[in-house]
Amino acid sequence: MKKILLVYYSQTGQLTRLAENFVQPLEQAGVFVEKLAIKPQQEYPFPWRFMRFFNTFPETVHLTPPPIEPLSFKHEKYDLVIIAYSVWFLSPSQPITAFLQSEQAKKVLKDTPVITLIGCRNMWLMAQEKVKKLLAESEAKLIGNVVKVDQSNDWASFITTPLWMLTGKKKIGKLPSAGIAESEMEDVKRFGAKLLHIFSQNQPLNSTLFRQMQAVKIDEKLMMSEKVGARSFHLWGKLLIKCGQISPHLRQAVLYFYIIFLVTLILTVVPISAVIKRLLRPLLKEKLEKQKRYFAEPSGE
Repeated sequence: MKKILLVYYSQTGQLTRLAENFVQPLEQAGVFVEKLAIKPQQEYPFPWRFMRFFNTFPETVHLTPPPIEPLSFKHEKYDLVIIAYSVWFLSPSQPITAFLQSEQAKKVLKDTPVITLIGCRNMWLMAQEKVKKLLAESEAKLIGNVVKVDQSNDWASFITTPLWMLTGKKKIGKLPSAGIAESEMEDVKRFGAKLLHIFSQNQPLNSTLFRQMQAVKIDEKLMMSEKVGARSFHLWGKLLIKCGQISPHLRQAVLYFYIIFLVTLILTVVPISAVIKRLLRPLLKEKLEKQKRYFAEPSGE
């Protein structure tokens, strides 16, 4: 019998539902699915407190998360590991980073096929790059990636997603609801069904698994914004960590300034970079298409 390990961490419960829907066809067919919900030693609050939320970002982007509870696996090795994660500050969430860095996980992941399942607002490219690196360090084999993003457009979700994180309310006023649409939550089941078909036919698990299934969609206008944002997060995160080593009060003061900078960056650089990319697209078409193909791997659009 095939053995699958499903790893996830969810604050709101949305990612839990997404992950469970993914493996539902497999479980209904009797495939063994071990579910491992990562537990931080100190729980993250939900809803978030405003400053606690932003104070989390330096360690998140520099991949230095606080410890998680010891991991316990029912088996030493699995035929497949599915890692479901959300995106924090263009990086994998801290508990998932801690899992991927643990020696226990590295032993399980070594030479094992891995599928990543992402549920996020809209930007996930840079987070997946970090996950790819962590998986490579464990000598895991990334064979697929499935991404589901928020149902509202970029600018609406710029308001609704933070409000959800800070208030716990997905629907506020006349704004569209935050989070992944119910239709997309259901759609993820077809990827589990495809896995079931592969298993039933005794076919090998490889990077052709989700080809032509629209497992991911690359938003071309956000590629440049993600790169700029990731670079900014890295530099400011490094500065804030250094400030914290001098004085927690200094870190907090600089963090207040950074929040203003970040909002300004989002309101200016993101739309400007989108306009620049659109204007230069005829000249950069081949390069942009190459980048899209790269970021879409291994599943492809």
